Amino acid sequence: MSEPIVRFLEKKLDAYVDDLRTLVSIDSGSLDKAGVDAVNDWLQERLTKLGFIVERHPQAEFGDDLLATLHGRGRDRILLLGHADTVFPTGTAAQRPMTIQGDRILGPGTCDMKAGLLAGLYAVEALQEVGFHDYETIAYLCVSDEECSQRSSIPLVRSESRKADAVLTLEAARDNGDIVTARKAIRCYTVEAFGHSAHAGVEPERGRSAILALAHHILALDRLNGLRPGATLNTGRVEGGSGPNVVPDYAKIRLDLRAFTDDDIQALDDAVHAQLNKPTVPGVKVVSTLEQGSVVPAMKRTPAIAEMEKLAQEAARELGFEVKGASTGGGSDANYAAAQGAPVLDGLGPVGGLDHGPDEYVQLSSIVPRTALLARLMMAIVQRGKER
Repeated sequence: MSEPIVRFLEKKLDAYVDDLRTLVSIDSGSLDKAGVDAVNDWLQERLTKLGFIVERHPQAEFGDDLLATLHGRGRDRILLLGHADTVFPTGTAAQRPMTIQGDRILGPGTCDMKAGLLAGLYAVEALQEVGFHDYETIAYLCVSDEECSQRSSIPLVRSESRKADAVLTLEAARDNGDIVTARKAIRCYTVEAFGHSAHAGVEPERGRSAILALAHHILALDRLNGLRPGATLNTGRVEGGSGPNVVPDYAKIRLDLRAFTDDDIQALDDAVHAQLNKPTVPGVKVVSTLEQGSVVPAMKRTPAIAEMEKLAQEAARELGFEVKGASTGGGSDANYAAAQGAPVLDGLGPVGGLDHGPDEYVQLSSIVPRTALLARLMMAIVQRGKER
């Protein structure tokens, strides 16, 4: 069955690249509602032609979320998961239009994740080409706000993941070709220090330096890296003070905590707050606030995910290449899907890298084999379901 799928996708490669150029030419930064909606308008038209029933979930601030469902004649429910938004400001698409340089297709949003959105469409089309309809449903969920911290689509991701027998996330494969089988949990804190100002030259003894208090904490917090295997803590922003001749009465830092399990991130969180509760400068009060939308659950490599990884590896070998599962510190909607108990694999789009930067790319030569892998993996999931 792999050969007909590959032949079909090879014939469709030029069309795929043209489609990618169309999507990359649309500015769809998270705050560009019109642009995100335009991407989903384009997807809706294509999905409808493939036989999907399409729903739009309107959002006031962000673009609409798109949920499309294709009915088959089997019993397994597969969810393809992606996002239409990018990190790039409006105008970037015109400033940096898509180009092809050797084996790399460059452009804003190529890797993260417009190439993956297309892989989902073309994989389904390949299944239809070979007459495969043995699933109950294939759902295609494209959310509008994955790149934001203040999100409205997470309940929809959760509810659709709970319905699914398998969730396949269309983020790009790692730049070395790995798929993703585990992602870290994330929490972010804003930590504020309130001291007392004074003239730094005339009467510094009357001051209580908020900056100094947080400086002590920053050094101590840095030693919490590695508290549990893979656990990290980063002080990513420091603010405070009004001038060199004033003892600062206010300072603020922002912390990023990550760990591979929910238990480990709780242990790191507890250690952070144990440190912040220690007085460092007399008279300075320290307050931490969990940032809204910053709590991301871990995507842990469960036995069910390991089984899905094995299916992907077998499908890849059938197609003539190898894939490995990888753990990563970055988060995606796969984290929320996995937290619902669904078996999840991530990184099932084409190979790519340098996300969010001027050299973001997808590998041209990976498009056909990786899209074929996605199609064959869906078939393998259904076959596994029949054997149970």
